[in-house]
Order: sequence, then C-alpha cells, then structure tokens
Amino acid sequence: MARSRIRGLSPKLPLALDEQDGYALNKTYKEMVSQNLKMLILTVPGERMMDPLFGVGLKRYLFEMNIASVHGALSAKIYEQVKRYLPFLDLEGVDFYTSETNPELGDNYLHMVISYRIIPLDQTGILDVDLNSSALIRDVDCA
Repeated sequence: MARSRIRGLSPKLPLALDEQDGYALNKTYKEMVSQNLKMLILTVPGERMMDPLFGVGLKRYLFEMNIASVHGALSAKIYEQVKRYLPFLDLEGVDFYTSETNPELGDNYLHMVISYRIIPLDQTGILDVDLNSSALIRDVDCA
C-alpha cells in the first residue's frame, strides 16, 4: 500500500474549503509560525482548554486608553507569551502607531506592528495588527 503524500503542515485558520487539499493548509513553516503567533495574540487567557495561561487576550485591550502605559502592558504581555509558548521566535519589536505618532490616524485608532525572526529558519516576519478595521491581523511579506 502506497503512503499518501503530505500536502501541508497544519490547517489554515479559519477553516476554509480548498479544491486541492480539502481544507486550506499551511504549506510552509513560516506560514504555520505566523498563524501560531496570531492565535497566541488573539486567544484570551483561560479560553484554551488544559492551559489557562495561554494567550495575550488582545480583545481585553480594545477599550483601554490609547496611551503609552497600556501599550507597554500589551507589549510586555506579548513578549512574555512568546517567550513561554513560542521560544523559537525572537521578537525584534512591538511598535505602536497612534494619532500622536501619525496625525493622519484618528484619535481612537491603534496600529501595532510586531516584527519577529524565526530562529531555526533565520527568516523574518511582520504581523500588522490594525485595531480599527475588518482586517484585524495580516502578514507582511518580508522575503
């Protein structure tokens, strides 16, 4: 009996049907790592079964004041969680952009950019987190 060829490393979330694979799959380690980082940021602590400490809980920060001390607390939580759950990542920076740093942004607008390096692959990535649009988190190709 012939072994079936593995076409992907993990399912892409949210699940979506794909003609080739049945469900869309992450086909590179970089895609999978990016998805894992997104899930870590979006998961509220206590939401993941069997590990109540997992997650940054980005939603918890949505109605906080848009000030440096809140940005610092969110950044510290991201660094803490990545160190614990994704030790193969080196966070290069968590940068915040508001109306103070960019006058074109509205007062209630928060834009966060997370830069990271995947240590074993020596590849970099950027997550662009926009807290004022329907596209909450997107990857930026760093090639």
